[in-house]
Amino acid sequence: MASLTYDLALAGLAVGSAAALTGIGLIVTYRATGVLNLAHGAIAMVCAYVLRQLVVEWGWPLPPAALLTLLLIAPAIGLALDRLVFRPLALAGSNPAQTLVASIGVFVLLVGAAALIWGSGARSDAPVLLGDEPWAQTAAVVALACLVGAVTRWTRFGRELRAVVDNRPLAMVAGIAADRVSAAGWAFGSFTAGLTGVLLAPYVRLDPYGMPLLVVEVIAVAVVARMRSLPVAVLTALALGVAQAQLTRLHPEGWAGPLVQAVGANLFVVALLVAALLLPGVGGEDTLPPTTTGGRTPPGLWLTAAVLLLLPLGFGGTDLTTAVQVPALALILLSLVVVSGRAGQIALGQTAYAGLGALFTGLLAGAGLPGPAALGAAVLCVAPLGLVTGWPAIRRHGLALALASLAVGVAVSRFVFAQPYATAGLALHRPAGFLDDRAYYALELVLLAAALVLVAALRRGRAGRALAALRDHEPGAEAAGVRVAGLKLLAFVLGAALAALGGGLLSMGGRAFDPDAYDPIRGLIWFAALVVLGADSLLTPLVAAALLITLDTGTHAGVAAAAIGLLATLVGRVPPLLRALGSRRGTEAEGRENAAGGAAGAQRPAAADGSAPRPGRPAPLSAHRTGDAGGRPGRAAGRAHPHRPAAVEAPAPPTGKPPPTLRAHRLTLTYPGGLTALHAVDLALRPAQVTALVGANGAGKSTLFDCLAGTLRPTSGRVTLGGVDITSRPAHARARLGIGRTFQQPAVFPSLTVEENVRVGAEQARTARAGAVEQALRLVGLAGAVRHRAAAGLPTGTLRRVELARALAGGPHTLLLDEPAAGLDAEETAALARILAALAADGLAVLVVEHDPDLVAGIARTVHTMEGGRILS
Repeated sequence: MASLTYDLALAGLAVGSAAALTGIGLIVTYRATGVLNLAHGAIAMVCAYVLRQLVVEWGWPLPPAALLTLLLIAPAIGLALDRLVFRPLALAGSNPAQTLVASIGVFVLLVGAAALIWGSGARSDAPVLLGDEPWAQTAAVVALACLVGAVTRWTRFGRELRAVVDNRPLAMVAGIAADRVSAAGWAFGSFTAGLTGVLLAPYVRLDPYGMPLLVVEVIAVAVVARMRSLPVAVLTALALGVAQAQLTRLHPEGWAGPLVQAVGANLFVVALLVAALLLPGVGGEDTLPPTTTGGRTPPGLWLTAAVLLLLPLGFGGTDLTTAVQVPALALILLSLVVVSGRAGQIALGQTAYAGLGALFTGLLAGAGLPGPAALGAAVLCVAPLGLVTGWPAIRRHGLALALASLAVGVAVSRFVFAQPYATAGLALHRPAGFLDDRAYYALELVLLAAALVLVAALRRGRAGRALAALRDHEPGAEAAGVRVAGLKLLAFVLGAALAALGGGLLSMGGRAFDPDAYDPIRGLIWFAALVVLGADSLLTPLVAAALLITLDTGTHAGVAAAAIGLLATLVGRVPPLLRALGSRRGTEAEGRENAAGGAAGAQRPAAADGSAPRPGRPAPLSAHRTGDAGGRPGRAAGRAHPHRPAAVEAPAPPTGKPPPTLRAHRLTLTYPGGLTALHAVDLALRPAQVTALVGANGAGKSTLFDCLAGTLRPTSGRVTLGGVDITSRPAHARARLGIGRTFQQPAVFPSLTVEENVRVGAEQARTARAGAVEQALRLVGLAGAVRHRAAAGLPTGTLRRVELARALAGGPHTLLLDEPAAGLDAEETAALARILAALAADGLAVLVVEHDPDLVAGIARTVHTMEGGRILS
């Protein structure tokens, strides 16, 4: 027994050592570049194939082949990725979500290229680099970790690395070559990936899909280490490897037997799932990049897509084995349009819901339900499971959400789809009346059309605008009153339902459940295809499904993955293909609109409606004249008093009762590190007056502002509204109570038009007010043609007006403005002052955090000075 325990421990050390290498490489790359390299496993697979090619196919001796692979080819891959993919993204200021998509593109590209070069079959003759003795591997890993730690702590390069990690721009100012540091990080990370691949290859299946997924699973050790601590990563990897090996000794009987064996064989998957869902998330709070409006999809593209989809019915004959896959896959990809395209959430586990839809359809049909009923019931069963990824999405963003969704997909694949107890003997039969391919294909087209209509209605309605706001700027959406948590859950539940429907149709079309069809690697390919073609376009699922199915069946395996991966590596530099096709039409329409606005502006003041701004400048605020919905001056318009213009119609409080007073009572906020940002602050914002908060940077103004707005929760003290304690109310709830706010950096939704931005604020208000959008647009001078322009690319002054109009459209009684004059010129600042004075004169309580002393002196009745987290006066 002792001998068995020892032997299993040695086997576990071998696996744990390879996992530790993965953790070391991921952590070093992340700390040097800020990129979570999901392509790490694909690099490992390529290096393992290269070593096998040199030794097995070409007959090279193992030592020189290993040196060439690990010391030249692997670092060269890393340097190429840095120079061609990730450095251009860094120079362009791309966010972590874009770099994550690029790393997925690299993953998909390398997988596709390997399938093209070496085929998709498994190889079992990979050379053994360090022999069968695992102590050599463990010693090499520990030595490498110690070397990295020593270099990081005691060398000049280590100091430069820490400086770049802490503050890259400041490090560059200090003369540190940040690009050199990043290149070294990529080279070392690729070296560790290559070493992982050549060590694992003799013990696992060497194929383009299996090994990359295996390395993805062991990302768990880096997540547990919070992408920082090398000792934690190494110890976690070794412990998991040994524990996984020891679990193979358990062979319980009964229903628990297969489950325990599955856990014993996939302990790293369990660790990844737990780490991704339960431990604090890593990475930033970025969603997918907002999709700026580039014109509507030309009708010709829709007509072409419809004709191509209908062609198999007329000319495809009776055998439509390939064609029946396209509508089903399009439905799965449509689920990604909802979750990733419209809501902006990085969802990498949709294969899990598609496969569960197919699995439940087969099980329910086997239990006696008719085919359509089984499919519908399966969709209803899987939809609530979307909460598995939807719930973590409430508090996780960017990299953390990507890992959580990927972990769900991998876990379902390993513990459900790959287990005989769940899928053995499962057959799916088509519904009666749709047994032949033509009839079944027609049924799929009908369901696809219905799903497209449903999603189109969602995108056009109130929920669609709220989803776009969530994607574009989540804090801004909350400030406008959007229930972010509920909206994310809605997106994931609807996405799970659509994926389940597509998965059920896909397996019914093939008349069998194929676990490989729902492999997590396919999910990455689907996600990359969606991003490449345009994540928020309803045409994307149709084009992507046809492209993927055609390339996979009509060409060599791997062509589709290689093509999609290559395009995905260019994310952030090349616009989505379908959006590019429609951009010319949108640009021409915008040019005609601007020309019309310019002609009208020659006949009436541009300041009244913003329809014809001067080149290079935003149209000035409408402080002296107001206009009707079209921007035409009213007959009563004229010059106004500088503090309360009679022509300005400020939004009235939402009820006839006196507006409640927002108060801070002894607010104290201490951050986890011990820094106290607020010290027992008292503040009252009284109706019908402007209160200003001034002080140096770091005085605590923004912290107090965020506590009042609901973005931060104080450590102690209370926030009350009309005497009611609202300290625990989140930002969106306070917006619905009548507390509007703006941000220091304009928080607009670039993919929505100016009018849609304002409409989001009106739609989320607790009490709907007729004409709220028009009133807010007219008040800030945006009621003309500019209202139909996308917010992306508008000047800063115009964006400030859009944000203010959105806050006013919600009918607030209290308005919190964080540096509202930042980025405005003197004329715009003066006009803003007049509008704020008019708002206060009409009963609103206004708080202004501002550095402009002239603006404060001109509008504020009460001025509070803050210093060191305290109000001094």
